[in-house]
Amino acid sequence: MNTDVLAELAATLEARKTAAADTSYVASLHAKGLNKILEKVGEESIETIIAAKDVAHSDDKSDLIYETADLWFHTLVMLSHLDLGPDAILEELARRFNLSGIEEKANRTK
Repeated sequence: MNTDVLAELAATLEARKTAAADTSYVASLHAKGLNKILEKVGEESIETIIAAKDVAHSDDKSDLIYETADLWFHTLVMLSHLDLGPDAILEELARRFNLSGIEEKANRTK
């Protein structure tokens, strides 16, 4: 189910990429360009970090879930802007199965 939601969201983002900027938030981000999209990803990253730190002092995880959803959403907009989709990321994550994080990091080329 979760990958279905991701695929459906990616398709919706692609469709809205070419919509009128005054009728679609996603289209307005694309119209403003990559720097604005990256600004949103950065903003949502910070909000997610703050929400995660707040969870350490509370049993309520709803803000963390909400902010992480915003981060993922804006990251998907960024990928779409760069003509990538979630499948590329999922394939990379799948490639890393049965590979230790230490080994994966050591195998990276600079």
